Amino acid sequence: MVDSRMRIGWGFDAHRFGGSGPVVLAGVVVDPTRGMEATSDGDVVAHAVADALLGALALGDLGAFFPSSDPEMEGIESMELLARVVRIIEDRGHLVGNVDVTVVAQSVRIEPHRDEMRNELAATLRIDRSSVSIKATTTDGMGSIGRDEGIAVTAAVTLYR
Repeated sequence: MVDSRMRIGWGFDAHRFGGSGPVVLAGVVVDPTRGMEATSDGDVVAHAVADALLGALALGDLGAFFPSSDPEMEGIESMELLARVVRIIEDRGHLVGNVDVTVVAQSVRIEPHRDEMRNELAATLRIDRSSVSIKATTTDGMGSIGRDEGIAVTAAVTLYR
């Protein structure tokens, strides 16, 4: 028998640089000079965390709930979408336990923004800041990320009843 009191989810998202700025991660402007190609504001951290939350309860992905073909999604703040996903999770009797995020980017630096990003995620997920981890890495010049064409993010979450 499966113990459904605790669930684990994993999410991934990636976007190319482009469009109008700024680059926003976890609701925080990390690069005011560039933008991300996306229907929404292109916040890949919010997207990956939302997918991880939905995946933990086997509910599908962000696009199933908020399709990019919906005109209301044009330019929407991704942290608002994440807040909506949190409500979906809570409506199903679960709460977020913790989140672990890895940002993969060649030139965007996370360290100057890490604390604010943790604070924003914690507030949106309704958890303590000590339960939010944000790490960063590069691909050492390999592939599209290494050529500084965009940003990718992975996220792991735990949920509990």
